[in-house]
Amino acid sequence: MVAEAEDTDGESYAIDCPVLVTERLVLRPPRESDIEQLVVLADNRHVAEMLARMPHPYGEAEARAFLAMTASRRAGIAYALTLAGTETFVGCAGLNTTDRGLELGYWIGEPYWKRGYATEAAHALVDLAFQRTSIQVLHASTRVINPASRRVIHKCGFQYAGQGMLNSIVAGQVPVERYRLDRNTWTSLRNWVHF
Repeated sequence: MVAEAEDTDGESYAIDCPVLVTERLVLRPPRESDIEQLVVLADNRHVAEMLARMPHPYGEAEARAFLAMTASRRAGIAYALTLAGTETFVGCAGLNTTDRGLELGYWIGEPYWKRGYATEAAHALVDLAFQRTSIQVLHASTRVINPASRRVIHKCGFQYAGQGMLNSIVAGQVPVERYRLDRNTWTSLRNWVHF
């Protein structure tokens, strides 16, 4: 196990929620018109059991509660991931305030798996976190049984930081791998090449 606390004195997690445009995605705040697609994609046990806070089953009430929570921005920022040009909703991603500091999170609806959308969204949010806040370290974690998420984290330059436990609404207490990306490493990677 690794220590759960980091030295985060003086770091500011305050961040706005600008629309982000990548090669294939538009990341924007979730809105009421997303509810139908959100319910279809989020009402999937395979998705929910990999996350901490997504309930299953997932219906309109859960989608509306999610929208209310994201509008308040109490625990960070959340984005709807949509396909550029079509506005097709494919998942969510965000930067969440945790006891360790700012943490990257994401999920993609099962029909859109294995297309690189999570990596594309994660790169955009990593850049946003370091460009718009004073954080020195960004965190990420994944269930140990989720190799696809591990690949996304590695592609963003995160380094393994140890193991821990996560309380998942659906799966209960589960082991996770924890990762961290420090500002100096991010700067070096940005100056070299986006991989």
